[in-house]
Amino acid sequence: MSNYSFAGNNDPGSKSDCFVSFELRNSGGKIIEIKSKVLALYGKTIRQLADNILDFYQIEHAHLMIADTGALDFVMAARIEAAIRLKVESDKEYLLPRAAGNEKVSLKEQFRFSRLYLPGNSPNLMINAGIHHPNGLILDLEDAVAPSKKYEARFLVRNALRNLNFYGAERMVRINQIPKGLDDLKVIVPQYPNLILIPKCESANDLILVNEAIVEIKKEHNMGDFPIWLMPIIESAKGVIKAFEIATAASNVVAMAIGLEDYSADLGTQRTREGNESFFARSMVVNASRAAGIQPIDSVFSDVSDMEALAENVKTSKSLGFDGMGCIHPRQIAVIHENFAPEAIEIEKAKKIVLAFIDAEKRGLGVVSLGTKMIDAPVVKRAQRTIQLAIETVKLARDWDQNN
Repeated sequence: MSNYSFAGNNDPGSKSDCFVSFELRNSGGKIIEIKSKVLALYGKTIRQLADNILDFYQIEHAHLMIADTGALDFVMAARIEAAIRLKVESDKEYLLPRAAGNEKVSLKEQFRFSRLYLPGNSPNLMINAGIHHPNGLILDLEDAVAPSKKYEARFLVRNALRNLNFYGAERMVRINQIPKGLDDLKVIVPQYPNLILIPKCESANDLILVNEAIVEIKKEHNMGDFPIWLMPIIESAKGVIKAFEIATAASNVVAMAIGLEDYSADLGTQRTREGNESFFARSMVVNASRAAGIQPIDSVFSDVSDMEALAENVKTSKSLGFDGMGCIHPRQIAVIHENFAPEAIEIEKAKKIVLAFIDAEKRGLGVVSLGTKMIDAPVVKRAQRTIQLAIETVKLARDWDQNN
């Protein structure tokens, strides 16, 4: 068995990362070996970081090798710590100072048009993801991370929650399937994530277990009443049938998503562009979500090269009642926002309804009418939401133009 432990990526094309090997020794002091194209500029800083982490874990004799390909401090610290913790049993965590804004609260009913998946062990995809202004950034510990890399990915995702610039996007983490995902929570929850995605959810019990763990962890870390929202993902026939039970399992469930790749596999069918095989499941998720008063979120569209097909898919998704969908590439974000946005005729109708409501209030009328039609409260609320969506879409488009 090797005396060395390893963390990070050493692929030829690896960027914004590092590869670390660590050997604990009985003598010889601390040997820190650094390989980097920017050694002359940053060698001293890298060495100081490595030395600090070794001291933190009270390691006096070791061989630490770092092959750097442009890793930021929080990435390198995560790699070094993961390699050490594979050999040194400890409950202590080496944490860099938290970046400003990474404890910001998100709102239960805020817009979630788009959420961009970022593999939890690929820092090069994380670094500037926020400049594309998705509504949420998902640091993914589940399907996007190889089983052999899940342990070290936790350290990277933990550090990213503390130190990555999210540019205002909601800070989301997809944990592993329950019960394994409960171990992820111990590392993730103390870093103030806004929302936890629960994959392959098939019963209310999954959410109950997650919330029990969150309550205990928040208490242990004195996090007060900081809200952590939940988004269960329905990915099986059983999950579809139990959609309403899942949607109403806890008060901090704000949205429910569907994952069509796994759902199609569970049915034993192929996912098609038309989506006939998933119509029932998507309708069930929408209806269960609306009945529970939460946001229904559609699956990702896997063809990142076909923007025309994506636009059609988003229009179908919107017509079914979804409020947003996942994406796996930044170029999908603008298309998703544009096509989930209200159309001109919808906005004009909504303005008329809201103006009629305002006029009725001013006149002290108990009912609202538009022409010869009476308008009830749910219609007014929907019209107000349409206008809010239109405003949000304009803002997102402006942010996109400024950064692309």
